[in-house]
Amino acid sequence: MEIIEYRPIGIIHSPYKSPKGSPIQPSAAEGIEGHIEVFPEFAEGLEDLAGFSHIFLIYHFHLCKKFSLKVKPFLDDTRRGLFATRAPSRPNPIGISVVRLVEIRDTTLRIQDLDVLDGTPLLDIKPYVPQFDVYPVEKIGWLEKKTQKINEAADDGRFTRDKLKS
Repeated sequence: MEIIEYRPIGIIHSPYKSPKGSPIQPSAAEGIEGHIEVFPEFAEGLEDLAGFSHIFLIYHFHLCKKFSLKVKPFLDDTRRGLFATRAPSRPNPIGISVVRLVEIRDTTLRIQDLDVLDGTPLLDIKPYVPQFDVYPVEKIGWLEKKTQKINEAADDGRFTRDKLKS
């Protein structure tokens, strides 16, 4: 199979300098502000983005170095299959977050509800459109009884980006 390579379009800046203490999902980061520095060569691509209140950020978990196909999720004591979790250490460490777009000034995007570490490479931005992006679901697997804990939780340091502790 051919090698797939991506190059960052910018850098995400946030108050979180390390995984420990950072929110584990965007819904737990309500009101947390940060900004995105989009590289100048991608400035033209920001045209019309200001008309959206929310955007998807697609980024690279730059501190993740290795992964395991079985992990102990943050809110659970049972080892689970990696792809049934949102653990950051993955074969392709790509993250996705929905954030509020507050303002665009030149190539700087001011954002809120940010759960991403400072210095994270940004791979792409897409507009969030509820009519396209929200689906009613019938089940959410092992997380069924855990979701109320997510908004109260922050990373306890068990999932470090440089090594996976299972």
